[in-house]
Amino acid sequence: MVTRAGTGSFQAQNSKWIWSLSISPNLHHSPVAFASLPSCAMTPGRRKRLIIIGAGFAGINLAQKLKGAPLDIILVDSHNYHLFQPLLYQVATAALSPADIAYPIRRIFRRQKNVQVVLGTVDRIDLEHHQVCGGDVCVDFDYLAVCVGATHSYFGKENVWRNLAPGLKNLDDATEIRRRVLLAFEEAELEQDEASRRAKLTFVVVGGGPTGVEMAGALREIAAKDIQKDFRNIDTATSRIILLEGDKRLLAQLDPSLSERAKRDLEAMGVEVRLNARVTDLDEAGVWVGGEHLAAQNVIWAAGVAAPKLLTTLGAPLDRSGRVLVNADLSVPNHPNVFVLGDAANAKSAPEGKPVPGLAPAAIQMGKYVGKIIRSDLGGASPDSRRPFHYRDKGVLATIGTRRAVADIRGWRFGGVFAWLMWSLIHITFLIGFRNRLFVMAGWIYDYFTHNREARLITGTFKMRVRDPRGAPREEAQPVQHV
Repeated sequence: MVTRAGTGSFQAQNSKWIWSLSISPNLHHSPVAFASLPSCAMTPGRRKRLIIIGAGFAGINLAQKLKGAPLDIILVDSHNYHLFQPLLYQVATAALSPADIAYPIRRIFRRQKNVQVVLGTVDRIDLEHHQVCGGDVCVDFDYLAVCVGATHSYFGKENVWRNLAPGLKNLDDATEIRRRVLLAFEEAELEQDEASRRAKLTFVVVGGGPTGVEMAGALREIAAKDIQKDFRNIDTATSRIILLEGDKRLLAQLDPSLSERAKRDLEAMGVEVRLNARVTDLDEAGVWVGGEHLAAQNVIWAAGVAAPKLLTTLGAPLDRSGRVLVNADLSVPNHPNVFVLGDAANAKSAPEGKPVPGLAPAAIQMGKYVGKIIRSDLGGASPDSRRPFHYRDKGVLATIGTRRAVADIRGWRFGGVFAWLMWSLIHITFLIGFRNRLFVMAGWIYDYFTHNREARLITGTFKMRVRDPRGAPREEAQPVQHV
């Protein structure tokens, strides 16, 4: 059943209901109703309907697992593309272009006839009436999969810190960070005031998880190798990259020996690593770590995650981060037809009961697992017959820089070039689309030999912040003539 409230209009067209309304250009923050859906009435004899919220790794694999099933699938996402998040930091550091790690959702499912892709957002879920609502439209479901991922956690100071220290969760974040980083070098080139110039060439990364480690290493490589010869008035190799971690070691999910190796590798590259360093405040001039102020124009947030507020509308038990405490079969308590997957779920792996990590392989396995459950249900299986979810840990890898990475593959712990090659190969394999795999691989090979990041684009409107602009360009020293 389709319901509506407020303004808008329904139009009958080929026995389908179409909701007409204006769509805000900011899809992140305004609820957008479902567009051009198939008949939404819950009529007797119709096929059952699954609504999947989010086209990340979990949502995509769930829909693909149900190819050919007697089921209508509505896949809703606020973007028209699937994003390969593990490589977002390479967009943020100008190694890759946004199109290299994103793939149109409709292209993925163009041959899967039981999938309807909808560009929109969901702002509430009504489990009592089995409805998902976006704006003024509510659509009934028989099965629901919530795969909304996670967002940034600024520990209660989102309103102030978010603008000062952008995080890295989507393409908009990545291009914003890229813009800020590249602008910092441009402004430093024109800056005459020494203190201001040093602040522009200081980059602070908050959080020593995989994203923070990868960002810090990539920023150091940009400054020391890739753009050093592109400027006339500054030596970008003197840039200061500071990685702050509030815990006693980096990469807490890995073995301590690998954490120590990652720290040594970063320091060998020239990154300042500070452990047990908790950020207490942020301002436009930099970062406060306890009583110490670090003057830095660029602060990048990679510490802490929080679940989207949409999950609160489920009325299900949540953990401290806002994730849903799901059952052993990833379903919401008392609702065997509603599942929460990926980073939005606080799940335990059977039989040992270990927490399922917030990694892409875990989300992929969750999607395929729930796909099997729904197929069994459609075949008449009882929810009581479901086997608990078991996460098959295939290992964890984290890259630090060119020819530097660490890996923990089923107890086999190593680092260096081999780990870096393995990391590269696995990430190429998981990309969707031949074009993306080809372009990313070619780009990496090109950058490896040339140290040339050609995606150095400063997009959007900006204003140069230079306290004391330089006048004429500095005269370059003339070579000494030997007779």
